[in-house]
Parts: sequence; C-alpha cells; structure tokens
Amino acid sequence: MTQILPQPANQAPSAPTTKPSRRSKKMLILPGLIAIAGIGFATWRLMPQPEATTLPLSGRIEADETEIGAKTAGRVTAVKFREGDEVQKNQVVAQLTDEEVNEQLSAAAAQVAAARQEEQQARLDIAVAESKIQEAQLNLQQSQGDARGRINQASSTVAAARAQLAQANANVKQAQAQLKEARSRASLAVKDRDRFAQLVTQGAINKQQFDQAQTNVETAQAAVDTALATLQARQEAVTAASEQLSAAQGGFTQTQSTGLNPDIRSAQLAGLEQQRDQSRSRLIAAQAKVRNALANQQQIQRRLDSFVVRSPIHGVVTARPIEPGAVVATGKTLLTVIDLNTVYLRGYIPQGDIGKVRVGQRAQVFLDSNPKQPLSARVAAIDPKASFTPENIYFRDDRVKQVFGVKITIDDPRGYAKPGMPADGEIMLKE
Repeated sequence: MTQILPQPANQAPSAPTTKPSRRSKKMLILPGLIAIAGIGFATWRLMPQPEATTLPLSGRIEADETEIGAKTAGRVTAVKFREGDEVQKNQVVAQLTDEEVNEQLSAAAAQVAAARQEEQQARLDIAVAESKIQEAQLNLQQSQGDARGRINQASSTVAAARAQLAQANANVKQAQAQLKEARSRASLAVKDRDRFAQLVTQGAINKQQFDQAQTNVETAQAAVDTALATLQARQEAVTAASEQLSAAQGGFTQTQSTGLNPDIRSAQLAGLEQQRDQSRSRLIAAQAKVRNALANQQQIQRRLDSFVVRSPIHGVVTARPIEPGAVVATGKTLLTVIDLNTVYLRGYIPQGDIGKVRVGQRAQVFLDSNPKQPLSARVAAIDPKASFTPENIYFRDDRVKQVFGVKITIDDPRGYAKPGMPADGEIMLKE
C-alpha cells in the first residue's frame, strides 16, 4: 500500500507553467517600429536632397484681346458676327452709314462733272480759235486774191465775229447763273455751319461734324470766287468779241471800198490769237477746278470707306457690345476678337520659388481636356509685383503666402487651348 508523505506547511504548491500572450508581443514591437521610423526620417532629413527639375503651377488659359472700333462716327447698319464666330483678317465685320456724308458725296460728284464740262468747253474754244487763226493766216497770204472773194471773206469774218459775240454773251449768262448758284450754296453752307455751331455747343453733334460744316463753307466760298473769276473772264471775252466784231465790220467796209488791206488781216489774226490765249486761261482755271473737285470727292469717299469696318486679325469674336441701329462715336468698340494661335497660360508661382523662374525658360502646359498630351511652351513674362497680398505685411508666415503671376505662351495651341479653360503647367528648371 502506497503511503503518501505529508508536505511541510510553509511550502506552497508549485504554480503551473504559462506562455506570454500575442497581444503582449505586439505592444512590445510597436514602440520599436516607431523608433526606427523616426531615426530613418531624421537621417533622410539630414541627407542632401536632390534638386527639383521642374516647377509646377496652375492657372487658366487667356488670350490678348483686339477691340475693333469705328474709325468715324455714324449709325451702325450691320454687325455681321456674334460671340463665338470666327473671322478672317481684313474681313468686313460691321457697316456704318451717315446720310449727310452720302449727300456730300453726291454733291461732290456733281461738282466734278461741272468742272470737267468747263474744261472740255475750254479745250473746244481753243480748237476753234486755232482753226480761225490758221484761216486768218491763209487769208493774209492770199491778200492779193480776187476782190469779190475778199469781200465775201470779210462778210464771213463779220458773221463769225457776231457768232463769237453771241457765244460770249451766252457764256456770260451761264457764268452769271453759276455765280448765283454758287452764292446760294455758300449761303446755305453758312446757315448750316451756324446751325451746327449751336448744335455742337449743345452737345447734339460732335466737333467733327461742325468741322465738316466749316469745310463746306470754305469750299462753297471758293466756288463763289471761282465762279466770279469765270464771270469776269467771260465778260472780258464779250468785250473782246465786241471789239472783234467792230473790227470785222470795219474791215468789211474797208474791203468793200479799197479791197483787202493786209494790215486789217493782221489785226484780225491778232484778235484771234487773243481769243485763243483767253481760252487757254479758261482751260487752266477749269483744270484747277477739276483738281479741287476731285480732291474734295476723294476726301468724302475716304470717309465713306471708313464706314466699312474690317477685322485686323484672324480670330474668334468674344464680345459684341453694339447692335444695328446704334449711333456710335469715333473709336467706339464694335467687336472684341482674340487670336486662338496666341493663347497663353496665366499661372501663379509662390514667392519662395519665383527666383527660379526666368523669361525664356521652356515649359509644358497640360489641359484638363487632354492631360496626357502636354503642349510645348515658354515663359514669356513675370509680374513685377506679388498678387493676392494684404497692403501691410508684418509676419513671415504672411510673406510666404505671396504669389507672382507668370505668363506661359504656348508654341502651338492646335486649337485645343481656349480662353477660360483651367490648365496646369511645368517650368523646366534644368535646361
């Protein structure tokens, strides 16, 4: 029989053997990992960092705007394009009109026609005088011809002189009518000028219209002076024709009594030469009138041509502030156009990085619509002052928040980049 020996009272029973739990192990490992990570980060901070090769920035696509304005004041009759429309260089984009200018052009055309008519008449008078001179010279050479023939010739000379006098009187009446018309136009021009002077004082019309009215007065007065000079010349021609008729009649009487006198024939020749010289003077005056009338017509035509407004560039319309029917002043913007081939990225660089940027550096622009296909670009301009900054800056943290605007021009927008689109960019720092 087995005997169990008693144990001492002060000896405790042996405790059962146990293993550490899994959670206790994790709690021991975590502080170690944190310590290792901290040591690694501190070591990385102390090591030399590689210098960045690019500088990122964000912004929007923008473009330079071209404002197409009216070259002269007038009423808008047509604006041929709207926002979003494409226009070609030199394409007509708007049309203006001014009824007063149209009337002035019609009057100028009439003045040109009248001046050319006077020029043509003067040339005809010269031709007639030359013909008569040749005839007189022939008659002088044949002064020893038949007496009866000489008498007949003298009679013809008298008839020609009478016809010449009648023509001269008709020319005087025509000149008087022209002078009356010129004075009437001058009076009307003065009244218009005075009326325009009141209107420009009241602000109803612009100074350019008053200046045109003053020019009309001067032109009308010049026409009066020309008409008066023409009348005087034609009155002198009447006097000369009267004298010529008297001479012809005297020659006829002398021829009847004594036959042809060579001295009389010489006087007749001198009179015809005088008529020719007068016709040449009238031709010179008529040519001057033609030049003045043409210059006035061309000036009015140039103003009328300025009513046709053309686009100076190829681009897209972004604004149309004027509609047909509006009366605009000189220089008023009719359309705003941008050239999509000259768009650029307007981005911003923090003040701390702006020292890395130089004009001319290569860059890339990434559009949200096609971010995987960058567009080649170049730094074109840097703002001289920071943006988005309070007026008074005292603390370093505030100064860090300053940014500088940068203009990045795109070499070939390809029509993808349009004003208003958000975009990102990278400036190459190592090229």
